[in-house]
Amino acid sequence: PENSRCRTWSPILYCTSVKNLPINMTDAKPMTKVLIYGGKTGWIGGMMAKMIEKKGIEVVLASARMEQREIVAKELDDVKPSHVLVAAGITGRPNIDWCEDHKPETIRANVIGTLNIADLTCERGIHCTIYATGCIFKYDDAHPLGSGIGFTEEDVANFDGSFYSKTKGYVEPMLKCYPNVLTLRVRMPVSDDLFHRNFVTKIVKYERVVNIPNSMTILHEMLPASLAMAQKGLSGVYNFTNPGVISHNEVLDLYKKYIDPTFTYINFTEEEQNLVIKAPRSNNELDTTKLMRDMPEGVEINEIHVAYEKCFQRMKKNLEEMGWLPDNLPAELKKPKA
Repeated sequence: PENSRCRTWSPILYCTSVKNLPINMTDAKPMTKVLIYGGKTGWIGGMMAKMIEKKGIEVVLASARMEQREIVAKELDDVKPSHVLVAAGITGRPNIDWCEDHKPETIRANVIGTLNIADLTCERGIHCTIYATGCIFKYDDAHPLGSGIGFTEEDVANFDGSFYSKTKGYVEPMLKCYPNVLTLRVRMPVSDDLFHRNFVTKIVKYERVVNIPNSMTILHEMLPASLAMAQKGLSGVYNFTNPGVISHNEVLDLYKKYIDPTFTYINFTEEEQNLVIKAPRSNNELDTTKLMRDMPEGVEINEIHVAYEKCFQRMKKNLEEMGWLPDNLPAELKKPKA
């Protein structure tokens, strides 16, 4: 039977033997119906739902909570999707510091829930794309800041400073055991608006910011790429960021150029930042060689500086259409005058 491969292989042996297998067990079945976890209330899930619907593909927004295995199993059997997208989990509100005081809840969603869906879709031969995180690494001696040496998909997580990152670092090696799962390491995602989850929106609101180059994900380019990868039937782990790195200051300078010429910001060190947050933050560069090598034809992914410039151009147009520009930005985005 089609799903016997998942049921009979030893996870440890299988993870070793299919380490570099480019195509998963579903052999790129046509995408006819997509079930999205995180599609009802999630940011990325909601954007993916709209994108897929525009392509004329049936979309179902999941109702089951991922940690409820029996209910998820029934939902999969009732919906019978060709593909599943997982854009759900706990990142915390207003930020990942929330996870430090809500560890059981974080584990249920980010570990138990994610593994439930990976396992149940594997049993049923369904391709599963998981929007995960690349915030499981930090610059180290082998990957120094400014060196251009990025972490690859084969590197083991070296950052567990936050409980959020710790749970993600736990679950990724286990996801590698499932031949139907495509795991995408998203980092500091950016949209063409000022939605509160947008990395740009977050740092604009900060009183002070660190200035560290990082790999980041421009969603306008990368979400269509994720859909193309799922349709191609890719599996395994991929660093899911635009090539290159960009610093906080460079991002805020673009914000000032395109959105608010009066905007100002103040830097502080990473050590100073750690004094005012519960959990340290991940800073790293991810190597995108594998991503660009395997990317389906016709997908445009720009170097991060080019992608950001285009993003802010679209953002300016969008905010003008909303009436926020030139002079109606929400008060929460305006810095008080000295």
